[in-house]
Amino acid sequence: MTHTPAGSGKPRVAFFTDSFHEVNGVALTSRQFEAFARRKEIPFLSVHAGQETRRERAGMVETLELQRGRLKFPVERDMWFDLNFRRHAGLAARAVREFGADLIHITGPSDCGILGAWTAWKLRLPLVASWHTNLHEFGALRLKKLLRSLPGGVADRAATAAEKAILWACGRYYRLGRVILAPNRELLELLRRRTGRPAFLMRRGVDTESFSPGFRDRADTAFVMGFVGRVTPEKSVRFLKTLEDRLLANGRSNFRFLVVGDGSELGWLKDNLRHGEFPGVLKGEALSRAYANMDLFVFPSHTDTFGNVVQEAMASGVPSVVTASGGPKFLVKSAETGFVAADEDAFFRCVDGVIADRDLHQRMCLQSREHALSLSWDGVFEEVYRAYQHCLADSSVAANPRLQTAL
Repeated sequence: MTHTPAGSGKPRVAFFTDSFHEVNGVALTSRQFEAFARRKEIPFLSVHAGQETRRERAGMVETLELQRGRLKFPVERDMWFDLNFRRHAGLAARAVREFGADLIHITGPSDCGILGAWTAWKLRLPLVASWHTNLHEFGALRLKKLLRSLPGGVADRAATAAEKAILWACGRYYRLGRVILAPNRELLELLRRRTGRPAFLMRRGVDTESFSPGFRDRADTAFVMGFVGRVTPEKSVRFLKTLEDRLLANGRSNFRFLVVGDGSELGWLKDNLRHGEFPGVLKGEALSRAYANMDLFVFPSHTDTFGNVVQEAMASGVPSVVTASGGPKFLVKSAETGFVAADEDAFFRCVDGVIADRDLHQRMCLQSREHALSLSWDGVFEEVYRAYQHCLADSSVAANPRLQTAL
């Protein structure tokens, strides 16, 4: 029985997300999704981890926060996995049942995502699964770093094997969904092949009021290259040192790097980056000013599925140089809003070229802001609801038998 109010035209969605309060792309998207539901007065149940277990309702939006317990362990500095999170199963199922959900949407193989998949099976509800993080690449890079002191290419072979194994496991997990969502076209094709499920884009928008050139208040003449995000191996942040060395060797000196964020590579960068500034994690207006005070956003990551930070830089009137791997390459229009670099040499040439050509730089700043103005969160989530309708149009509403086998 549906509980969708007359005239809304939207299904009632229970959204189980990997992260909500943290500082990362999934958390940002999750908060924006809830805000969209509030603005549009759409029935929406947001389920995620929090400091305490509580349930509340404000208008059409309900929230269920679940506290992690003693069996949690860190996945990131601000992200955890609770091995006993299923103790909340009864509470989650009751909340979803009382909310009257038409479907459940999970964002990944987290403790909360697994709980959402179990709840979908328990209540015989359709399941939508969205891919937000390239776990196979993250796992491989971290294992390679851990084993890098071993001889004979052991680290490389172990990383390759780990990447294949994690990708296989993720493919099995995402096959639990009736419909799959992903942030870029490459991942859509990968997931279609791995799962055999219909796949739809779930892009991300940007807040062009919170991120704007109007926050710029810097008066010095240095050329500032910025990075925002987790300062971790999978972001390839050590390349910033290589870039610095190349720029110095090419006669550049009036520049600096602004590295915003925290992570396991931060200490190494502080020790090795001579022209670096490290304000740590910034939020709110401090983050807005940091972006606006950059001249160029440099993002050497090869593993990001989307790249919210690239769009935030664009909204701030800052062009970007990104790699040809991962999702950010789909966000940048070469020679208009930045450059997509095929390799490290090309990355350096692009950066050096922007520093040298003030007219080109100014044009790209203006075009970056103009492009960002077309990227609304409302448009992103309207596309997601179209994917939900596809999911519900399937006449096979009974629970996916794979769920019972897996869970």
